[in-house]
Amino acid sequence: MPITITRRRLLAGSAAALALPAFARAQGAVKPRLTAISQWSAGSDGAAITALGKKFEEKGGVWQHSPVPGFTTEMMNKLRAQIMAGDPPACSQLKGPEIAAWSKIAPTVDLDAVVAAAGYEKVVAPDLAKLHKPAGKWIALPLQIYSTNMLFLSKRAMDKAKADKIPVTWADFNDLAEKMKAGGVASPIANGGTRPDDGQKFEAALAGISPLAYRAAIMNLDKKALGGPEIKAAFAQVRKIADWMDPNVGAQHFSTNLKRFVDGDMGMMIMGGWAQGVLRNAGFKFEDFTIAPGPSDNSKPVFLLNADAFIFWQRKEPDLQAGQTLMAQLVMDPAIQTMYSQITGSIPVRTDVDLSGEGWSEGQRTTSAALKSAIASNQALLSMAHNMAQENGMTAAMIDVITEYVKDKTIKPEQAAVRLAEAVEGAR
Repeated sequence: MPITITRRRLLAGSAAALALPAFARAQGAVKPRLTAISQWSAGSDGAAITALGKKFEEKGGVWQHSPVPGFTTEMMNKLRAQIMAGDPPACSQLKGPEIAAWSKIAPTVDLDAVVAAAGYEKVVAPDLAKLHKPAGKWIALPLQIYSTNMLFLSKRAMDKAKADKIPVTWADFNDLAEKMKAGGVASPIANGGTRPDDGQKFEAALAGISPLAYRAAIMNLDKKALGGPEIKAAFAQVRKIADWMDPNVGAQHFSTNLKRFVDGDMGMMIMGGWAQGVLRNAGFKFEDFTIAPGPSDNSKPVFLLNADAFIFWQRKEPDLQAGQTLMAQLVMDPAIQTMYSQITGSIPVRTDVDLSGEGWSEGQRTTSAALKSAIASNQALLSMAHNMAQENGMTAAMIDVITEYVKDKTIKPEQAAVRLAEAVEGAR
């Protein structure tokens, strides 16, 4: 029987938690069933969640996944509609601060018992764990980690530029882009023109210029930092990146550029590790590209962290409760995280998974090493472009400014910086 959530209750932010033991006991009595929604429908993401669904079915469960293609906003709109109708999915894709925000509008499941049984908290980065237990109780489980500012380099474009050195700083990056252009690479940058891609260009620029300024301005929304010189410098770097892109990209997804990237007609791409999965899924080989940490002016890796997760919504049906238990166990399983990351190009959330064996790319090993280095130097930051640093409303306000700046070359970096600060103030 579906729970009933009124508009008054939704807006008031009331919340409840379902203790795990009740539905854990239900698992042995009924056939587990899971209703789930996410934005993953195609490519490596679609392949990975389909593989997860097959594992769920192999364990005797009924898998009912309803993908909502597009940006996170579309998926959230569907989730909101289902909550308003009193019919939330058993679990849904959600991450970052949105976990805490959404947990206030509908009852969530207390996962503490199943997390404790798996020893999961011991192998999850502390800052990441906090996001998934906003009120001190686990209500969501992270599945995979990406760095949104990994640098992908086309080997053919590097050959055209007669370059063999991976850029470390932004000065190195800019120099390589100019060499690629001079060497006949039509577009030194292969990024796309979607809103999250625009957000990634900016966050990579700012974090690489100053991790401290990024933490203060983007993660803490400090007014002084938002008006600081680092923000203007980041917008200036974004302008360079945009000028090196194909002007006809428009709002296209980065994947439309991959053949040109591999062929050496485009040179570099600042993207999350998921690009590895997309490249491999499209039939390209590891020999076609190199993956390295994004530019960092202090020469230490900066890791802009993006972690995909599932939040579990309270349901009274025994089969859905049993399905939630099974799903939680699968998400935390090292073998499942290995399978998932090897399909998507991410790295596992579990820090105890060994990436030295077969099935892992050098890019994934590089990403894992970059994360450890960034944590050690306090340069592991939360991605703004992918709703890790702020809730969706604040993120959208900032990306509005960034996207307008990318597309309108008459806007100066100083003007963009002022508009960004104004957008943040207006969205508070």
